[in-house]
Amino acid sequence: MKKEEISKLFELLQNHKVYVQTHNFPDPDAIGSAYGLQQLLKYQGIESHLCYVGNIERISLQSIIKILPIKFASYDQIMNMSEDDYIVTVDGQKHNTNLTDLPGNEIACIDHHPTVFECDYQYKDIRIVGSCSTLITQYYIETNTPMSEDVATALLYGLQVDTDNLTRGVTMLDIEMFSYLYQKANNQLIYQINNSSMELNDLKAYGAAIENIHLYDSVGFACIPFDCPDALIAMVADFILALQEVNFCVIYSYRKNGLKFSIRSGIPNVLDAGIIAHKALATLNGSGGGHSTMSGGFLSYEELKKTGITEDHWDGVIEEKFLNELG
Repeated sequence: MKKEEISKLFELLQNHKVYVQTHNFPDPDAIGSAYGLQQLLKYQGIESHLCYVGNIERISLQSIIKILPIKFASYDQIMNMSEDDYIVTVDGQKHNTNLTDLPGNEIACIDHHPTVFECDYQYKDIRIVGSCSTLITQYYIETNTPMSEDVATALLYGLQVDTDNLTRGVTMLDIEMFSYLYQKANNQLIYQINNSSMELNDLKAYGAAIENIHLYDSVGFACIPFDCPDALIAMVADFILALQEVNFCVIYSYRKNGLKFSIRSGIPNVLDAGIIAHKALATLNGSGGGHSTMSGGFLSYEELKKTGITEDHWDGVIEEKFLNELG
C-alpha cells in the first residue's frame, strides 16, 4: 500500500468522529493493529476511539494494555455512538460472525483475512499476510510517520502471535515488517509476556482436549465440554496440531449459545483450513472461515437442534461433516 492510497484514508476520516473496531474478543494482533492505527491517525490530527465487543480474556493481554497503556473500551462502555460516526474495522470484516454490527458506519476496513461476505467500503485494504499488524506497520513506513516504542511493542507482539513466531502464514512483507519493529520494540516486555501466557485454569482445557481427542488417520478432533475463551481454544488447537500424528485438527468448545471452533492445518497447500471450515459448518447452517493454516467458526445449538440430531450425537455429526469435506 503506497502513501497516496493511505492518504485517502486520512482524507476520508477528517472532521468525523472515528471509532477503530476490532473483532469480538480481541487477540494480540487485533489490539496491536487497532492501537497502531489509532496513533497513526493521531499523528495526522485525527482522534479516534478503540472499541470491541466481548471481553479481553487473557491476563497477558490485560497486562500489555495496562503497561503500554492502551485505552480500549468495550461497546457496553460506549454510550453515544451514532449512525453518523465512522468506524474503521481492523483484523476483521463487516458481516463476519466475529465482528458485531455497531450503530456507526463501517466506512473502512484493514484486514488480512480472506473475504467471506463482500462489502462496499469507501476505503479497503484487505491483503493476505501473516498479521494485520504487518499492514499497519507498513502504513508507518510509507507515510514516514514516527513510531513510538509502545506502538512498536504492540505491533510486534501481534505479529509474533498471529504468525506463531514467523512459522505460520508468513509472507516476505511480514518478515520485513518484523525486522523493522524488532529494532524499535521493547523486546524484554514481550519476552516477559510470552513466558507468562498460560494460566492455571488453562490446564483444564488442555486436559479435556487430551481426554476427548479422536484421531482419523492424520485428522484430530477434540471437544472441550465447557466454555473456553477464543484465545485458549486457539492455543489448544496449536497444541494438538503439534502432535506428530496430526496434520489437521478441529477443536471446539461448548459455549452458552453454541459451539466455538478453532481449526488448524499443517499442510495448507493440501488442506485449506479456511475453506474446509466454511464448507463443513455451512452444511449445519453454521459459519466458518479464515486462513489456509488457521480458521475459526461457530455453530449455534438452535441450528443443531433443527437437524433433529440428539445432543449425544452432535460430536459424531460434526466429525462426519468435516471428514466429508476433507475427502
